[in-house]
Amino acid sequence: MTQNSQSTPVKGPGNRLVDVLGLDFPLGTNQPGVVRFIVATVVAVVASLAACAALAQLGVVLFPSTKGYEHYGFGDYGKLTIIGVILASLAWPIVTLLSTRARRLYFWLAVIVTIVGFAPDVWILYKGQPAGGVFILVLMHIALALITFPALVFIAPQRASRPVLS
Repeated sequence: MTQNSQSTPVKGPGNRLVDVLGLDFPLGTNQPGVVRFIVATVVAVVASLAACAALAQLGVVLFPSTKGYEHYGFGDYGKLTIIGVILASLAWPIVTLLSTRARRLYFWLAVIVTIVGFAPDVWILYKGQPAGGVFILVLMHIALALITFPALVFIAPQRASRPVLS
């Protein structure tokens, strides 16, 4: 038997992507507990709202010309924060359906969604909104990711794989 004829599986591009993403499809055997998931979601929402409120106040201190800025109003950032954090939270158990190593995949999804979330900020900056105010909005997006990711993965961790009985 030559060295090239050993039985090493050939990985096509689809298999490599599956490996990189850590997709092994445990399909429900590793999901976080329901109570812990609910607690984590509530913590993420409350902490995110508090962070956004603090950042809105900081925005006025750092950029006094933004006093009264419409996007610093609780009604404006509050509803978007609640919707965004709940959607991000719902993604966690979905990602745990796809991978037994879901934390890494969820992290990269959080990074991608956060970066995509900057698009409206760039748009309103382009349309003439104050740069200082938009900067604070960008910080709000980052704060949501920095709060929501750890809240979900640490408060409602993915359950360990269960051994398969034969």
